[in-house]
Amino acid sequence: MSTPGELTIGAVVDELRPDFDDVSISKIRYLEAEGLVSPRRTTAGYRLFSLDDVQRLRYILTAQRDRFLPLRVIREELDAIDRGTMTPHGGEGAAGAPQAPVSDGVPRAKDLAAPTTLRLTRHELGQRTGLTGAQLESLVGYGLIAPDGEYLDEDDLVVASAAASLIQFGIEPRHLRPFVSAADREVTLVGHAVSQRGPGRSPTASTPASGSASTSVIAAEVARQCLALHVALVRKALRQQS
Repeated sequence: MSTPGELTIGAVVDELRPDFDDVSISKIRYLEAEGLVSPRRTTAGYRLFSLDDVQRLRYILTAQRDRFLPLRVIREELDAIDRGTMTPHGGEGAAGAPQAPVSDGVPRAKDLAAPTTLRLTRHELGQRTGLTGAQLESLVGYGLIAPDGEYLDEDDLVVASAAASLIQFGIEPRHLRPFVSAADREVTLVGHAVSQRGPGRSPTASTPASGSASTSVIAAEVARQCLALHVALVRKALRQQS
């Protein structure tokens, strides 16, 4: 059974044909067999394409028609788009840029709670930050970046970018290990706060509190306040030294 916004393969052909004269059901089936698009299948085996699937097909067909790209290259580009390292227009993914801070220099709680979508290989991370392979391995060894299998995420990119800048001032990865310990302590504080005021609990009693925030929202806000405290203390200490 289809859901709103889903199209059958025939409807997809009708949608694409005004822009791509040679599109056909057999061509879309071929692109699916090549792993370039993955429509949902009903229990009866019928293909149902989402709006994202249709946009993906548009990208593939446009790349073939206008840039004469082979499927191998198109597959690589689609993988880069899926991992957030490239936009559908060919530029660097917006997810590769750090989140913009608010005026106090601390990310918003909702940004802290949001999952990361960027996935970079070590080679791609090195290209973006200018770090050598040995420097990246050092950051991994000191627990500053943590690959998830083959890939690293947006937070790893921010850490690696900061480390690359600090290296220019003679601050080596081994000098940054205290930041990992400090982050671990702050996460412990977050966990303590959540356990004291988890979902459905008021801050002072064990009775349920109506409309209380979810665990992730509470954790994000506590983490934000910890970061705000850290920023303020560092800023104050620097002013006192000047």
